[in-house]
Amino acid sequence: MVSRFTIKLVAVVLGTAASGVAIAEPLEVVPSQSLQQVLDGTPDGATVLLAPGVYRGPVRIERKLTLTGQPGAVLDGLGEGSVITVTAPQVTLRGLTVRGSGRNLQTMDSGIFLAKTAEQATVERNQIEGNLIGIYVHGASGSRVSANTIEGLRDVRLNEAGNGVSVWNAPDVVIDGNSIRYGRDGIFSISSMRDRFINNTFENVRFAVHYMYTDDSEISGNYSSGNHGGFAIMYSKRLLIRGNVSERDRDFGLLFNYANYATIEGNLVAGGRLRDDDGASAPVGDENGMLPKVEANEDARTGPGKCVFIYNSNKGRFRDNWFEHCGIGIHFTAGSEGNDIAGNAFIGNRNQVKYVGTRHLDWSSGGRGNYWSDNPGFDLDGDGVADTAYRPNDLVDRVLWTAPSAKVLINSPAVQVLRWAQSQFPALYPGGVVDTRPLIAPPRRPTAARIAP
Repeated sequence: MVSRFTIKLVAVVLGTAASGVAIAEPLEVVPSQSLQQVLDGTPDGATVLLAPGVYRGPVRIERKLTLTGQPGAVLDGLGEGSVITVTAPQVTLRGLTVRGSGRNLQTMDSGIFLAKTAEQATVERNQIEGNLIGIYVHGASGSRVSANTIEGLRDVRLNEAGNGVSVWNAPDVVIDGNSIRYGRDGIFSISSMRDRFINNTFENVRFAVHYMYTDDSEISGNYSSGNHGGFAIMYSKRLLIRGNVSERDRDFGLLFNYANYATIEGNLVAGGRLRDDDGASAPVGDENGMLPKVEANEDARTGPGKCVFIYNSNKGRFRDNWFEHCGIGIHFTAGSEGNDIAGNAFIGNRNQVKYVGTRHLDWSSGGRGNYWSDNPGFDLDGDGVADTAYRPNDLVDRVLWTAPSAKVLINSPAVQVLRWAQSQFPALYPGGVVDTRPLIAPPRRPTAARIAP
């Protein structure tokens, strides 16, 4: 007996062939049907609408179509391979719950896998849960991953988990407005270019964004909270990193390793306490026990180990960022050259700067330096710039960094004499960072910017 769906599909195909126009009416599917057979028999340009219920995967989409789900439509891969594999260009996946991929990292098992031939795919407003890798953009240039909720595996070790979104060799990709939790990295990108990662939220992952060999791209308006690290930028150049927030990430907010010619502006890295809009100090914390809650009587400087870590990264432009309540405000090392660091605020960090080197670095530009919360300087002429230079480190700091065991002597008379002698004889200052035009008041505190697509 010929099913009602088959009759409808034949009628639609014949009607389309006769009229020469694209299919407008969705093809409705119910869970009792074979979704793979439907997809194989659907003409290019069709829309397939899934009724509520559970559909068995894995499935492959090998022609241009739109697969959309009504609320409650679930694709379950049953632990085998990738739940949905797309090989055709200009495919749209929308409104689906996708779960149950395999767990083989070598075969890149994913909730949704976009192959190289799946150019200009659109993956939007889906619930991606319980998969090894949430969405893998494997060479599918020009694709867009937007407004999805992605939750990775929680019952495996970190090195056995996959990423929320993985991008490989896929230029001109936009990852926009997704909420990503659990798994390894929120977004991992390697060997790509001209991509935009904007307005995403990351929680309970290793790194919010992990960039490697991805040039001429943008990371903007993202929010990272309670992760091992915020934004790890490695082996990439000519990036725009703007308006991101890293709040209570454990090890660092921003990390740059062999990242050259980057523009880093308007970002906020904050530790255990943040400031309200009126400037008052306010505690932040997580109520569910996953992250340590900061009580009102705790050290206000509780926060990441480092707000920013710069390692062998050159020609960067750091402007109007806010680095607050970290163990180290900025750790600068390994011969990084030609960086322009001005207009930033360093607020309440245990060590504002850690730089072990012999060179003298002036962190001011165009008559404007940075704001340092522990700078006791005065502004007698009222020009907004302190009358004397600011040095974040002294000879004692250098001794403690090169010989950490010397910390036991920090309160000894010998160390106090050394600090006094250095204050009386500035020539004793070692090479290091100096801000010759320190700001007397902090710039405007950045907020989480939402970037237009």
